[in-house]
Amino acid sequence: MGSVALLDSGNGPGKGTGKSTKGIGKKRNASQSNCDPPASRKMPRRAAACSDFKEKPLRISEKLSVVETKKNQVVEEEVMAVHLTCGQQDNERPNRRLKDFVFHNSEGLPQHLEMLEVDDIFISGLIMPLDDVSDKKNEKGIRCEGFGRIESWDISGYEDGIPVVWISTDVADYECIKPANNYKKLYDQFFQKARACIEVHKSLAPSCGGNPNVSLDDLLAKVVRSMSRSKCFSTGMSVRDFIISKGHFIYNQLIGLDETLKKNDPQFADLPVLVALKNESRTRGDILQATNELEVGSLATSLTIREGEQSSSSTHSAAEEEEDEDVKLARLLQEEEYWKSMKQNKRKAAASVSKNVYIKINEDEIAGDYPLPAFYESAEPEADEYIVFDSDTSTCHVEDLPRRMLHNWTLYNSDSRLVSLELLPMRSCADTDVTIFASGIMTHDEGNAYDDTDPARSSSSNGKGKDVVGMPVYLSPIKEWEIEFGSELVSVYARTDMAWYRLGEPSKQYAAWYEPTIKLAISIIMILKDQTRVARLNFADVVKRVSCFEKDHPAYISSNSQAVERYIVVHGQIILQHFAEFPDPNIRKCAFVTGLAKKMEERHHTKLVVKRKPVVFKSESNINPRAGMAPVASKRKVMQATTTRLINRIWGEYYSNYLPEDPNDPSNNAVKQDEVIEDCEENEEDDSEEVILESPKKPNSNTRRAKSSSTSVEIMWDGESVGKTCSGEAIYKRSIVCGNAIAAGDSVLVEDESHELPAIYFVEYMFEASNGRKMCHGRLMQRGFQTVLGNAANERELFLTNECLDFELADIKQSITVKIRSICWGHEYRKASLDADRLDRAQAEERKSKGLPTEYYCKSLYWPEKGAVVSLPNGKMGLGSGFCQSCMLKESQRERETFGVNSTKTSVVHKGTEYCIHDFLYVSPSQFDDEEGFETHKCGRNVGLKAFVVCQLLEINAPTKLVNAKSTKVKVRRFFRPEDISAEKAYCSDIREVYYSEETRIMPVEIIEGKCEVRKKHDLPCTDAPALFEHIFVCERLYDPSNGSLKQLPAQIKLKYSTGFSVGNIASRKKKGKCKEGENEAEIENQNDTTIGNCLATLDIFSGCGGLSEGLHQSGASQTKWAIEYEEPAGEAFRLNHPESVVFINNCNVILRAIMEKCGDIDDCVSTPEAAELVASLGEKDIENLPIPGQVEFINGGPPCQGFSGMNRFNQGTWSKMQCEMILAFLSFADFFRPRFFLLENVRNFVSFNKGQTFRLTLASLIEMGYQVRFGILEAGAFGVSQSRRRAFIWAASPEESLPEWPEPMHVFAAPELKINLSANMHYAAARSTSGGAPFRAITVRDTIGDLPAVGNGASNNCIEYKGEPISWFQKKIRGNMAACCDHISKEMNELNLIRCQRIPKRPGADWRDLPDEQIKLSTGQVLNLIPWCLPNTAKKHNEWKGLFGRLDWEGNFPTSITDPQPMGKVGMCFHPEQDRIVTVRECARSQGFPDSYKFCGTIHHKHRQIGNAVPPPLAFALGRKLKEVLDQAKSP
Repeated sequence: MGSVALLDSGNGPGKGTGKSTKGIGKKRNASQSNCDPPASRKMPRRAAACSDFKEKPLRISEKLSVVETKKNQVVEEEVMAVHLTCGQQDNERPNRRLKDFVFHNSEGLPQHLEMLEVDDIFISGLIMPLDDVSDKKNEKGIRCEGFGRIESWDISGYEDGIPVVWISTDVADYECIKPANNYKKLYDQFFQKARACIEVHKSLAPSCGGNPNVSLDDLLAKVVRSMSRSKCFSTGMSVRDFIISKGHFIYNQLIGLDETLKKNDPQFADLPVLVALKNESRTRGDILQATNELEVGSLATSLTIREGEQSSSSTHSAAEEEEDEDVKLARLLQEEEYWKSMKQNKRKAAASVSKNVYIKINEDEIAGDYPLPAFYESAEPEADEYIVFDSDTSTCHVEDLPRRMLHNWTLYNSDSRLVSLELLPMRSCADTDVTIFASGIMTHDEGNAYDDTDPARSSSSNGKGKDVVGMPVYLSPIKEWEIEFGSELVSVYARTDMAWYRLGEPSKQYAAWYEPTIKLAISIIMILKDQTRVARLNFADVVKRVSCFEKDHPAYISSNSQAVERYIVVHGQIILQHFAEFPDPNIRKCAFVTGLAKKMEERHHTKLVVKRKPVVFKSESNINPRAGMAPVASKRKVMQATTTRLINRIWGEYYSNYLPEDPNDPSNNAVKQDEVIEDCEENEEDDSEEVILESPKKPNSNTRRAKSSSTSVEIMWDGESVGKTCSGEAIYKRSIVCGNAIAAGDSVLVEDESHELPAIYFVEYMFEASNGRKMCHGRLMQRGFQTVLGNAANERELFLTNECLDFELADIKQSITVKIRSICWGHEYRKASLDADRLDRAQAEERKSKGLPTEYYCKSLYWPEKGAVVSLPNGKMGLGSGFCQSCMLKESQRERETFGVNSTKTSVVHKGTEYCIHDFLYVSPSQFDDEEGFETHKCGRNVGLKAFVVCQLLEINAPTKLVNAKSTKVKVRRFFRPEDISAEKAYCSDIREVYYSEETRIMPVEIIEGKCEVRKKHDLPCTDAPALFEHIFVCERLYDPSNGSLKQLPAQIKLKYSTGFSVGNIASRKKKGKCKEGENEAEIENQNDTTIGNCLATLDIFSGCGGLSEGLHQSGASQTKWAIEYEEPAGEAFRLNHPESVVFINNCNVILRAIMEKCGDIDDCVSTPEAAELVASLGEKDIENLPIPGQVEFINGGPPCQGFSGMNRFNQGTWSKMQCEMILAFLSFADFFRPRFFLLENVRNFVSFNKGQTFRLTLASLIEMGYQVRFGILEAGAFGVSQSRRRAFIWAASPEESLPEWPEPMHVFAAPELKINLSANMHYAAARSTSGGAPFRAITVRDTIGDLPAVGNGASNNCIEYKGEPISWFQKKIRGNMAACCDHISKEMNELNLIRCQRIPKRPGADWRDLPDEQIKLSTGQVLNLIPWCLPNTAKKHNEWKGLFGRLDWEGNFPTSITDPQPMGKVGMCFHPEQDRIVTVRECARSQGFPDSYKFCGTIHHKHRQIGNAVPPPLAFALGRKLKEVLDQAKSP
């Protein structure tokens, strides 16, 4: 057969694949074969797909026996199966789910789904209803074999970001849920193509947070990051190749969505990046077609696939049809071969012979290359690795092990003699007789590394390990190790049975055993890398080059070639491993590698086969020789948390009832996306996290419907009517239903047609409808597992909701017992409450054992729309009078949403706010600015974002009829901001300043965003607050945009200023001489008295240096009297800044036990003997200063669990591990003290950590104590700091108090709405996103540090004078009254990195990619590459290493503050915008919002750590301000 034209994977927009209708076969369209009209087919939004296939008779063979079957009903006809699985949604064309399916041909052979282009494809599988079934175990379907055929396929899920594949037959549409196990490999290929479409759509669609203007490289990098975790791909490069190869397919799918796009969304067909992807796919296809010939097993001849060649014109139509089929078949087979090859590459994982075979090193041969024998000794006490990583599980997946960093490390054998790592195979090997241990200082791996390849390392860095703050540990035997080329350095990882360790700088004693061979390997690679043709240098050539090294060269061995050859060969294994991991394939397979391997074999070394074991089997004890030495108590030894019995019971029962999942189940290792709609990695600079956010889905009160009763039920009223509803219907308090009395305030079960379990309703009142039906109005009560608590909830606890419903009394299934609990609050009632709870649980267990009905209880209202659980509205429930608080809330909401214009057209009510003529208001910036700024680098995310435009309402134009928000127009006057003129003007102006202008506009009232005030300058509130939360601006100038002139506001312009005055403003006017002596002094004094009296006595646990306490104190809500901090430098810093506080620098477990002992409550304390011993060592003064219940009104803190931040991923979550979590001790403090308020702060991943179990159990514990709770995630950048920092918070308030609301974000910041998944497809965001506008602009880097004096690399002068006055509004606030700048000190870079920093351009977004490709000569005489030598080779794999050696942008923001800024670290963008150095301690402190007067303690590392771990004080101030509002409202009459 001759050449045929290549048909792409789609013939038109949105089509999957198609087939010509000419020639053989009869076309059968879905619309022709289905009696339902096309409009009746209710299917998900998705691109159109193929529907043009030929018809063949069906012949089922016995090979269908490969299909797995379950014990489900089996039918032969598809129509019958569809009928038997009929659900609630079958109003039109049937929709079903398909599980355990196989797609096969008429012979019964499994086929790819896309093979239906050339053959008829049928289905065998389990047909399920489309409706969700909550009880998966009892979920059943109908098995049907050989049904169909498949008419078309479709891809949906674009809006949700999760691919969903649909197939259609003549009878129904099917959602493909899960293929049969033996079909999964065939199905994966198509599913990954569908997933690629979804990921590209997410990256480009504005509705999903995407950017349609990205480049092709950025798009591919983003999609690769999203898909690289899939088991189908071995590396990021294989994902990239896959995406490019399917570019045409992706293009055709997405342009099929163009008809469904919103009006303002760009068309996919017009996107340059999508066209570029299609063209790249075509180019890649041409290359493959020119070099490959595809062997087709079922055809007698091979098809050479070429594009553009035409078949003979004399061939009749049938022949043309056959040729088309052959081309399609060839293309599909080619795709299949490509997929198979990629899977094979994954299994190979770039393995080389040297990675699979370990040539055993003879220690006698290498002994002379190392120093004389030495033994490891350490006077410092070390912790046992087994204690640090205590675990109940005996097995664990290798990739699930925690990852740590090991500094100042040493390797030794069982005799404590120092040995080389090269003696140990890189992979586990059963035949090895070498056991190697390690000791060092363990820290969390924050991405900073020791550059063992840098010969220019400064001498001052040699002692770096001594300054590392971490835990001294000794490790169990090292089982394997590996090398990773990243950035400019080579990272070496070692694995024990407990954890992975990235090796930092070795100890000074061990350096001679580690560095020589490493440096030799790198030097050889650099020699080869510098060659234009690597193949020119063989083994002998390299030996000759190495022998020419000067004596001062770090890799110098000898000038004798034979000695050099011997050294290279005997150390060949570790050299080969460096080459095996190097990213350049030409170097990996060069002649030197082949020659070295041959030389090693000639020495007849023993070969051992090595293989990585996916599962680790942990031994019972650590056999490290250090374990046999005299134990010394380490201050950093992990201690089991001290808890109260209540907390111990709640968490212990949970882990005993919900056993940890099988650790071998890989599904346990993934964090579910629905736990927090966020990327669960802790890298807050990754833009992909913003893409996966979903739109919030508001609960609909009409979603639940009572199932109407079909039987006659005897119902009568019990008593007379007690009133009438607003519509005149008679109200009753009691009724008799089937002989059972139902009264207002009772709870009843009602059959729910939309849920499997009957719904529980609280009866508010009953009434008789106008048609004579006897009705009930009830409020839904949700079971605990239906709330955010999930399986952490008490099975007997119900939660009242604001969802209410009218239903017939006949629908009541039965009444149930629900006790409405009231709580006696206070620490003095704690023991009595515990005793009562213990008795209640015992009675419940007894009832359960006797088979009696469950007695429920309810003490809280679940309010998911506000992310809260609050106290019941006692006194407003079950009155039986026709009143329903839920209805009142809905009515109030409807009133707020009512739009109206008064008769004189002088005011308008919009979204619950009244706007009058001359009022000042916010308008969306999009109405005025046609230009949009796009992010160019991660720290320039806010560049181009605009604050709300301040306007004054001049006129209201409304039609006489049909008045609504769309038809009503308003005329406004625009006030310009300094940033509208220039960035320089914005920098030197008050952030609250606006300029009057003559510019007016008429626009719809819908664009109004809120209300504000404009005042004269002397009427501004006088406040020392670190952040702005009042919508007040100042105007005293006029701006003319036509010529850019700015002048004093002329006297003839009579601007009607806002007239409102705050008490603080009265004080300001008095202070400035604007009022008479004594005027309003009483009012000011009253406010001051109230502020002091409303200050809560606070205990700050895990206080750090005090960022949270500082902000809360500034708000006037809190006075920290006690603080507990474990790190001594941080505790001393807290003491310096809060001298009025008693600071306990100790373990919180010890302090809690000491407090409970002091109060005589030791029986309620669960702790370790170690804690008791440490309590006994406390001094009398410490005991005397301990707080006791009744003294503490507010507890706040952020319990440190590194697992929350993604560094310590133990997914099994066993109870023994959780007992060491500080969250237990933190909650126990709350339980024992029972303060009025409680605030927990943590990283945002706290919500999803451990699959959400920790978050849910924390909420459940607080609710069990009786607290009201509110939870949410906030972005600090929206509250007045120039930094992206997202943190999770949980508020708790006693039932006698009101819960503080979340503060309003006041600054523009490029961050999405940070949503938390609750339940039933409901999400909650604590604050709106301000990327589209906010009252004030973003705080920039220039605003933050632009006034600080210039310092150099390694600046160490701890106190220097300011060189000028503060310029920006932020600088004036942050500097305060300080005369000198403290802690303006910088970490010192080595000479090489300093030169690189000096060569980085001083412009926004500049990083290592801007370095010139040249060599430099160091002061030592060495010549090195300016560009880190490995970066170019690994850039594609690591997203171009963006940000490494990066400069900050004056107009941008800081990256997330970390504990150790490094140009090569996790946050590499740490260079000053104009100075050649790393940002200083003071600059980092300012980025967090710490005032210049705030002091830090310890070394520069300690200070950076204190700042990086702190809560930004402005964010804490915002939270405290809402707390203060609650306190003031409670105290006001």
